[in-house]
Amino acid sequence: MIFVTGGTGLVGAHLLFELTNAGEKVKALKRETSNLQQVVKTFSYYTENPQKLFDRIEWVNGDLLDYFSLEQMLNKVTEIYHCAAVVSFQAGEREKMISNNVEGTANLVNAAIENGVKKICHVSSVAALGRLQNGEPVTEETNWVPSKKVSGYSESKFFSEAEIWRGMEEGLEAVIVNPSIIVGPANWENGSSRFFKTIWDGMPFYTRGVTGFVDARDVVRAMIQLMQPENFKTCKNQRYILNAGNISYRDFFAQIADALEKPHPKYFASDYLLGVVWRVAAFQGWITRKPSVITREAVTGSNEINKFDGSKIIQTLGFQYTPISESVKQTASFFKSDLL
Repeated sequence: MIFVTGGTGLVGAHLLFELTNAGEKVKALKRETSNLQQVVKTFSYYTENPQKLFDRIEWVNGDLLDYFSLEQMLNKVTEIYHCAAVVSFQAGEREKMISNNVEGTANLVNAAIENGVKKICHVSSVAALGRLQNGEPVTEETNWVPSKKVSGYSESKFFSEAEIWRGMEEGLEAVIVNPSIIVGPANWENGSSRFFKTIWDGMPFYTRGVTGFVDARDVVRAMIQLMQPENFKTCKNQRYILNAGNISYRDFFAQIADALEKPHPKYFASDYLLGVVWRVAAFQGWITRKPSVITREAVTGSNEINKFDGSKIIQTLGFQYTPISESVKQTASFFKSDLL
């Protein structure tokens, strides 16, 4: 029995599709308020009968912060895919996000060890890795360094990953993946999928920063391949950056605009301008009592060059990435189909 957390998110929903499509027996954790229709919607992008695969999932209501119920849920589970994480760039939610993500992962590790679960795949992030100042790509060996500039999300992913490493010291066998920005269809109002709606609605600004991108289905394929018995023996207790390529935000936005047949963003957003924008957005949020999507943490680093080396999994498994241009075109086609 495979246990999946975060099954309603971008990575989790794609993972559930691949697992059920392969005939695996899957149990997935969800909250009582979770939107399962988003999972069905994700399935529908890749199959004509999404409900058939969805019905193969055994959904269980619960919370990673409830250790004792989690311990019961893992009875007879042989492997875990941990995709769940709270994501927020709101300053007021920083401490809660860090606490929830770290404590939830710690509980999962402890419950897995208690139940003798054989192996776990943890979805971390390149945010849990350090940054190099000399233009060299970040690798799995680049150490994370705490600083005031580090986002709460980055801090939460670093310390969540630390719980997995702690579990390895206590006998848990695990593999960690560190994806860059993930491209794929999900809720168009949230996460990286929001880029497509923002460009569609008309976004005049671009930044000159460079970062890494990877296809959602590549992330899932890599996870499943790493967990296969013949691969897990040599890949366990290691981390793997998943990154198809490093491109500028300007080029990425232009690719989305072309795929959606929309104008390219044409005005450069300097760090100064970004600072003005997030402050204005914060003030508007204070007036309306609604949190702004544009926050200091969300825009910090938008003009920085951060490159990531995703070649380790290529060298280890002969893995092949989908070109980012193809990922953008496919995701854009899904977005446009949802408008019909």
